[in-house]
This record gives sequence, structure tokens and C-alpha cells, in this order.
Amino acid sequence: MKELIARVGPCTWAPRLDDPFTLIIRCVISQQISGKAAESISERLLKAVGGSPIPLKRLAKMTDEKFLACGVSGPKRRTIRAVCDHAHANPDFLPGLIDRDDDLLREQLVSIKGIGPWTVDMFLMFALGRADVLATGDYGIKVGLQKLFGLPNLPKPAEMQRLAEPWRPHRSVAMWYVWRSLDQKSTSDPKRM
Repeated sequence: MKELIARVGPCTWAPRLDDPFTLIIRCVISQQISGKAAESISERLLKAVGGSPIPLKRLAKMTDEKFLACGVSGPKRRTIRAVCDHAHANPDFLPGLIDRDDDLLREQLVSIKGIGPWTVDMFLMFALGRADVLATGDYGIKVGLQKLFGLPNLPKPAEMQRLAEPWRPHRSVAMWYVWRSLDQKSTSDPKRM
């Protein structure tokens, strides 16, 4: 990690400062697309609902056409509706959300249709700033670990857990460096010389 940190530079990882509901919606939008695309769609959605924080009632009333105009795909639209329905049916869900421990948050969030472990990991890391998250479902992290450790194949979750164990309780920072390393050229890269 020492060489990786020197190559990547200072860590700029920081949580987004917004309300939990807005952050969950942003994480849903980020599923399986680039960060730039997610930011663009999120901004259009925020504009459509009157800004941040996203008002639950206004978002729940959005039509499919309005979602589509914002660039929200059908599966993400269904997940957003599931989040709205869950928050409405469980009035205790949103209050105090940021104070819950990681395991309870995982359990509560993955119970919502369309939210899986990757979305929860992104919410914990980038929305809440939790320090010890290992995103075993993130493709970029897998590729970064493969390169960092010179593995012949992408690591499976159990191997990722083993490799990242020494970085506890700061695996989120380590994962940020691993992910950012994909933007860097190796000093042994012939194109760099």
C-alpha cells in the first residue's frame, strides 16, 4: 500500500453531505453506470423534484415519463419506488438511519427490492463515510486488487476479505486507493517510460 499511496497521492475520500433519503436515491442511480452519468442523472432528478433534500412525497408521485426524462431507467425507477414505499410503510426507517450500525443498515436496506450489497456498500462508504467497508461486489475494486497483488484472476469475496484483513479498521480508505489506482500508470508500465 505504501507504493500505491505514494503513486495515487493524498486521499480525498469524503462522505457526501446530504440527507439519508437523498443519499439512498443517489446510490440507486449510481448502480451499474459511470460516476459522471450517475451525477448527471441525479442532478436532473433533483431539479425535477425541486432540489435537495429530495422530498419523499414528490418523488413518490413522479410519473414514469418524468423519470425517463431525467434518464432514470426502468429497473432503477422500480427500485426508487420500492424505497419510497418502504419509507412510507416504515415511518421509523429514515429517522436515525445514519446512527445505525453497519449490520443493521445492511439488513434493512437489502430488504428493499432492487437494493443489493453493492448499493449498501456505496451508501455506507460514500454517503455515511463509514471507515471499514469492503465492497466485495465492486468490479473496479476486484480489478484493482487483482493488479495490486498480481493475481491470475479476479478475486472472489472470500479472497478479498483475506487480502483486506490487514487494513481493518480502515478498509474504506484502502478500497478508495485500490479503486483510484486504476487511473494510475504503473511505474513498470512500458508506455510510461
